[in-house]
Amino acid sequence: MKKLKAILKKLGPGFITGASDDDPSGIATYSQTGSQFGFSQLWTALFSFPFMTIIQEMCGRIGMVTGKGLAKVLKENYGRKVLFGAVFILCIANTINIGADLGAMAAAGQLLIGMPFLVWLLLITGITLTLEIFVSYPTYAKFLKYLTLSLFAYVATAFVINQDWSEIVFSTLVPSFSFSRAYLLNIVAILGTTISPYLFFWQADEEVEEEIANHKLTEDSNIKPRINYKDIRRMRLDTFIGMLFSNLVMFFIIVTTASTLGVHGITTITTADQAAAALRPLAGDFAFLLFAAGIIGTGLLAVPILAGSASYALAEAFNWKAGLGKKFNQAKAFYIIIIISTLVGVLINFTPIRPFQMLYYTAVLNGICAPPLLILIMLISGNKKIMGNHTNSRFSNIMGWIITVVMSLAAIGLLISIKF
Repeated sequence: MKKLKAILKKLGPGFITGASDDDPSGIATYSQTGSQFGFSQLWTALFSFPFMTIIQEMCGRIGMVTGKGLAKVLKENYGRKVLFGAVFILCIANTINIGADLGAMAAAGQLLIGMPFLVWLLLITGITLTLEIFVSYPTYAKFLKYLTLSLFAYVATAFVINQDWSEIVFSTLVPSFSFSRAYLLNIVAILGTTISPYLFFWQADEEVEEEIANHKLTEDSNIKPRINYKDIRRMRLDTFIGMLFSNLVMFFIIVTTASTLGVHGITTITTADQAAAALRPLAGDFAFLLFAAGIIGTGLLAVPILAGSASYALAEAFNWKAGLGKKFNQAKAFYIIIIISTLVGVLINFTPIRPFQMLYYTAVLNGICAPPLLILIMLISGNKKIMGNHTNSRFSNIMGWIITVVMSLAAIGLLISIKF
């Protein structure tokens, strides 16, 4: 236990950000991938990892060097129109994600224990808001780190089931392509889930929170924090581990669902909890319990981050006081946005629209909307006036522009296929 505490102590915003990427919406998307396409899209876990790492490192570095969140940097350097466009997309997508995640957690709880869906929904919502509003940032950050351990459930589940590892390795290392609309739609959904706008905003802001907590930055100060290359290296390692963990979990969810649901002809998964329930007769009670419990753990990790990233962005856009390190009466607007977005997410579960349908297409929307934000991140992180001596390396620039082009082409290809 002491070793675990020591390891978690060294990890920070990058690790939490990476783990939050495997929220119930991500679990549903990866489950759909495995059930519908088998192992054929496993290569996306390996492909997206270096790009995801580099983009999140840029976001973390922007927050560390400027001492400001991504929204504030955008406003100061690219104007309100650009900022409001980005924030509007972020808030819409995040609110839908919150609703679908809360619904998936409540449904998973109902599967495990049997209490009514509404009781679970209200209980989970209450726990989430209480922790985010009334618990101090250092304590809350520790809580989030321990919640990331719930993701190991998906690694364990894959090894509970007999696997054809030779086929898995081949599908991971050798990409397969199809130009069907369904295949392309799913690729855009995966990219939108793994390289997602809310992660950009969250990590930049949490690096600022870390600097305030470590007394490297004074709240509401316009003076840039003093950082060195050791700080940058720590952040890079933290981000690398977080993104590696995230993509490993993605990989094992696809493996699990492909080897169970996919081979038994269950090709349509509408919710994350449905994936857990479908596993029970195919892989046994233990696999079912691990999968369902993981949904609740990852949701408790991700929902506050979804609400928090939108709140940070809006607060910075309107010059409101913001930060999880502040108490409610010090940043009322910031916390009210968190409350409103979470409660609207709750209400989404009572609309006739199926949560997964909203969820899946939100992932697609993220995949379409991410490229413009990626362009801005590339411009900011490579700008010497903003970043000083901590601009992008040549390698980061090359990799960053490659994924920006790839996601742009995928989004354009999808829009053309829908039109025609």
